[in-house]
Amino acid sequence: MPSMLGWTIRDWQTAYKEGATPESLLGELLTGLDKKDVAWISLLDQKGLDEALAGLKQKLQDAGEEIDKLPLYGIPFAAKDNIDAAGFETTAACPAFAYTPEEDATTVARLKAAGAIVIGKTNLDQFATGLVGTRSPYGAVPNSFKPDVVSGGSSSGSASVVARGLVPFALGTDTAGSGRVPAGLNNLVGLKPTKGLFSIRGVVPACRSLDCVSIFALTVNDAGLVSDTMAGFDAADAFSRKPPYALPLDGPALRRPGPIQRLAIPDHPQWFGDQKAEAAWNTAISQWRQQNVELVPLDFSPMLELAALLYEGPWVAERHAAVESFMASHGDDMNPVVKGIISKAGNFSATDTFKAQYRKEELQRQIDELLADVDALLVPTAPTAPTIEAVNADPVALNSQLGTYTNFVNLADMSALAIPAGFRDDGLPFGVTLITGAWKDTELQRLACQWLNAHPTPLGTTGNDRPEEAPGAAISTPTIKVAVVGAHLSGMPLNTQLSERYAVLLEQTTTSANYRLFALPNTTPPKPGLKRAAPGEGREIIVEVWEMPASAFGSFVDLIPAPLGIGNVELADGRWVNGFVCEGYGFEGAEDVTEFGGWRAYIASRA
Repeated sequence: MPSMLGWTIRDWQTAYKEGATPESLLGELLTGLDKKDVAWISLLDQKGLDEALAGLKQKLQDAGEEIDKLPLYGIPFAAKDNIDAAGFETTAACPAFAYTPEEDATTVARLKAAGAIVIGKTNLDQFATGLVGTRSPYGAVPNSFKPDVVSGGSSSGSASVVARGLVPFALGTDTAGSGRVPAGLNNLVGLKPTKGLFSIRGVVPACRSLDCVSIFALTVNDAGLVSDTMAGFDAADAFSRKPPYALPLDGPALRRPGPIQRLAIPDHPQWFGDQKAEAAWNTAISQWRQQNVELVPLDFSPMLELAALLYEGPWVAERHAAVESFMASHGDDMNPVVKGIISKAGNFSATDTFKAQYRKEELQRQIDELLADVDALLVPTAPTAPTIEAVNADPVALNSQLGTYTNFVNLADMSALAIPAGFRDDGLPFGVTLITGAWKDTELQRLACQWLNAHPTPLGTTGNDRPEEAPGAAISTPTIKVAVVGAHLSGMPLNTQLSERYAVLLEQTTTSANYRLFALPNTTPPKPGLKRAAPGEGREIIVEVWEMPASAFGSFVDLIPAPLGIGNVELADGRWVNGFVCEGYGFEGAEDVTEFGGWRAYIASRA
């Protein structure tokens, strides 16, 4: 077997920096892969590898031979076979549908531009219709821990190859949970982004208005890096969205900026008789109660009703719209279960569609009201783990059960992150999913890292230890950093002006050695003034750097009284950030307190 099984992106990066070459590592990897592995629909051949390596060599030359300029240099990945990758057929798990794309999907193109290499296309529930991983002529993808259990779908192959450590990450798609259920059943991170954060150009649609490209990874770190690489507006995709300049401050907590501290959990979760899943959930919840969060049991009825609309309502007609012409001429070539589901489109009229849309909006309003005071949801990723045999005997009902806590998310315009949460008594992995409003993807990653660092699980099926997790993704919505030096420090009288605006403390540090600190006269509460000094005449002053939503910054600045204001402050490491400064006239009658090294020490000296 290839020596790099179970490597994270960081492991691959380290190997290259230590002198390994893509030619040797990728050659070894591809030689060791089994072409009969049901998780793969197609694999890169030698000609394709040579072409990919030549392209990578050119990218490195264009980057001045600096590997660091290609954050995914030589990193192998897989793509679900409903995502176009030049040089591979796109089948959507239907051989009669297959075509050879002339160009990459936008997401694949962006990954390649960063140095990544597609080594194969993965199996899926045909036309991304299913949550089980069994609806494919290429075969049912088994669970990576217990082969008689479903892998989850529709992104079954992508989850399988990552869980077994064949690649550090893979692309899936997610309409109803296809990027989350397989993650939960295979001990993976499954990132379901805000709709429109990743382009869906070059993706065979399931429900185009709801589809998202998703990421399977061994770690949150890796998922965040891949997310950063793929994110960005695509003018060629009608469903691509630009992040809003700022999130509203007066909406439900779920859709406001700020850290995640209060989590809604189902008050009566559904398990469909799976006692092992229920026990694993209860264990996870007891552990979550030890985290720095509050769990709030809520009635999930509105979310469950919204979830039911996805397959029981006219949205199935959107699936029909994606394959209408093919289905008309090649219906007999389709998986019978998939064909049966999509055929239900004929049961709904245009009037039904509008009525369902109205009900969706009503439920959305109810959900936002229900979640007015919680920052996110915490749910089981999959409430049960059926066997392949059981799914074959009852394919629709058991599939529906798997989507209990996933189907509503895209309809409700939410982001989600599936993460490992330990193991069931039968050895199967158990996962939970964090869900919050659109454009709060980074907040989910931060909380997930806290959880996984406190409750680490092995990486997939590899047995490798989980490294320290740290969110790697960029902030989805604009924020502003500000250095505070006085009464806004943690525990000081004006710190509430930051907390009320959902500001987050990033670090305590110091200014450069070019400042002096003064206690300003006649200020209530007492306030300092920071003054830039001539070289050799200042010293480092303790500051805190806070980050707040850009939408809140204006109201914060409006509270700052003269002679204080916001300017540029140089930190000890050479960075310049927004920070408190003082106009020249404000220093008249002020006391030089630089010797204390910071405002907190000065205030303590007066006690």
